[in-house]
Amino acid sequence: MISEMIKKTLYFGNPCYLRKEQGQLVIEFPDGEQGKRTVPIEDTGVVVLDHPRITITQGLLAALSENNAVLVNCDERHLPFSLLLPIATHHAVTEKLRYQLEASLPLRKNLWQQTVMAKIRNQAALLDLLGLDSKRLNQLVRQVKSDDNGNCEARAASWYWEILIKEPGFRRHRYGDPPNNLLNYGYSILRSVCARSLVASGLLTTLGIHHRNKYNPYCLADDIMEPYRPWVDRLVIEIVNEFDSLEKLTRELKSRLLVIPALDVKIDHQKSPLMVAMQRTTASLMDCFEGLSRKLLFPDPDMHE
Repeated sequence: MISEMIKKTLYFGNPCYLRKEQGQLVIEFPDGEQGKRTVPIEDTGVVVLDHPRITITQGLLAALSENNAVLVNCDERHLPFSLLLPIATHHAVTEKLRYQLEASLPLRKNLWQQTVMAKIRNQAALLDLLGLDSKRLNQLVRQVKSDDNGNCEARAASWYWEILIKEPGFRRHRYGDPPNNLLNYGYSILRSVCARSLVASGLLTTLGIHHRNKYNPYCLADDIMEPYRPWVDRLVIEIVNEFDSLEKLTRELKSRLLVIPALDVKIDHQKSPLMVAMQRTTASLMDCFEGLSRKLLFPDPDMHE
C-alpha cells in the first residue's frame, strides 16, 4: 500500500548545525541571530546540503536513512553531485532484488518501450499545453518498438527542445547555456525522488532496464524518471518567463525548483503529488519484475491544472 503523505524537501544554504533530538531534525545557526528550528524527521523526504560549513551528526544521518529520506550534497558550483540513500528500506529486499536481477531481456526491452512511449506522450502534452506544435511527437509515439531500437527517444528530444526553447542556438546540454542550469538542478531533484522511491520498493538503483554505465550508480533512476521530466521542463519554462537573468542559480531560483516533489501530476486518472506518484510508478515496476503485471504505471499525459 502506498502512503499518500507528501514528504518535505529541506534546503540548507547557510552555515548550520543539524542534529537529531526526540524524533526531530534540529537546526541551529552559528551566528546566534536565528533561533533553533525543528522539523519532524518522519515528515522529511529530501534534504539538500549546499554549504561547506554545514555540520550534520551521525545520529541524524541514521534517522534520516531509517525514514527513507534522501540526502543531496552540492558541489562548489551549488549543483547536486551525490546522493545518500538507505541500503534497503523494504522488509523483503533480498527477495525483491532476486526478481530484479532475474528479469528477462524481453521484459526489460518491453519496459523500456513503455517508458519511452510515456516520455514522448508527456513531452507532446507539454507542447500542447503551451500551444506549440506536437504533431511530430504524437506520430513518433506509435513508432516506438521494443527497446526503442529505432531511437525514437533521441529523435523526439531533438524536435522537442527545438520547439520548446525559443532561444537562438539553444542546445540541451549539461554544460550548455541557461536554462540548462535550471534543467540540470531540477532533474537532480527529480532523480533523488526517483531513487528514494526505488529503494522503498525494494529495487537496486544501479541496475537499469536500459541505461548501462559502470560509473553510474543510479541507472534505474535515470530510466524510470524519464516520463516525469516534462513536469520539470514546465516549471523551468515558467521560471524563464518570469526572470530576466538566469546565468546564476540563485537561492530564489533554487527555491522555485525545490517544489518539484510536490508538483501535481495525474496518475491513473487521479491527481497526486509527484513524490507519491513516483512511488506508485516504482511499485508498478516491482510488480512487473515479480510477474504480477506487464504494465508500468506512469503519469497521464495531462498537464492541465
